[in-house]
Amino acid sequence: MGKTEHQKLKILYILELLYEQTDEKHAVRMRDIIAYLNQKGISAERKSIYRDLEMLQDFGVDILREQEYRGGYYIGSRDFELAELKLLVDAVQSSKFITQKKSRELIHKLEKLVSVYEAKQLQRQVVVTNRNKTINENIYYNIDMIYNGISGDVKIRFQYFSWNIEKEMELRRDGAFYEVSPLVLSWDDENYYLIAYDEEDKIIKHFRVDKMLKISLTRKKREGLKQFETFDIASYSKKTFGMFAGEEETVTLLCENDMIGVVIDRFGQEVNVRKADDMHFRARLHVAVSGQFYGWLCGLGEKVEIIEPAEMRENYVTYLQRIQNKYS
Repeated sequence: MGKTEHQKLKILYILELLYEQTDEKHAVRMRDIIAYLNQKGISAERKSIYRDLEMLQDFGVDILREQEYRGGYYIGSRDFELAELKLLVDAVQSSKFITQKKSRELIHKLEKLVSVYEAKQLQRQVVVTNRNKTINENIYYNIDMIYNGISGDVKIRFQYFSWNIEKEMELRRDGAFYEVSPLVLSWDDENYYLIAYDEEDKIIKHFRVDKMLKISLTRKKREGLKQFETFDIASYSKKTFGMFAGEEETVTLLCENDMIGVVIDRFGQEVNVRKADDMHFRARLHVAVSGQFYGWLCGLGEKVEIIEPAEMRENYVTYLQRIQNKYS
């Protein structure tokens, strides 16, 4: 690259220096800018650099100068504040569906949005208990492909796996491909789920995105959009309890008053509750009854009990006896 071409890049190198090396606590003086440009093979006078700085300010770059005589220059405001980036880094590190490798890559990109000095503060380690990272590195591309199917109004096809006792991936349907109409992506229980319409079974189903393999778009137009018009995603997520299937039932629970927070956290503020007596309240819920639902109740101990329907109450007692016998 010739000298003239180097000179054309001068203003860009000045901007690069400011973004990488400056913040409110770290400024660069004129001699620092000249030295940096010399490293890039560019000779520059102070007057030309002053003009470049003014042009960058006119363009909208928030370049500030320290108050003292011959003070240095630094970037004032950026697209993201340091506190916002810290929050994003914590979210990336603690996110279950992002692999360790991808977490490091994303955080490294976030570090480039601040100075090298502030980037050190983004090298954080969030301790999150009982949260294992996914191993499916393709989940990001899966999400992108699903969105392409939704925006393109076409069906998608994929393989779906589960884990066997040897901790190996085992393809469902002996490896046969699923073909569904993608409707929406849902974030529930720290996982991404695809909610889709299955034309073969004429119902809406859900799939964990990190368990989907070899996703591709078809040329077939999506179906099930009419059924989806009245579909309540929030209600669906609550009833399925982390996407574990079960028969939907209306259940009434008798709960001690200090359990109200637990019930609201699980079912939302719109949950149907009413006072039973001074110590208890009743909660009327619509849930998908499964072992996970009973497990949730079991974890709450004697503070919550099923009132009706009677058959479900009996099934829950049987469930508790089975658990007790298993570990006695």
